Amino acid sequence: MGLIGGVIAYFVLRRDDPKKGKNCLYLGIVLAIIGIAMNIIFGAQLMELEPEFGINI
Repeated sequence: MGLIGGVIAYFVLRRDDPKKGKNCLYLGIVLAIIGIAMNIIFGAQLMELEPEFGINI
């Protein structure tokens, strides 16, 4: 959701304050990358903690 919010904020702010709009876009990209990384890390740990969890990958 961070990426979507960053894009929306960019289009809202690009005419009034282009620098702030770009900063919102960059922040949205960074938050999206952090979210994806955390999902990968926690997903890998879940598989290690619960081997008989019932998920076949």
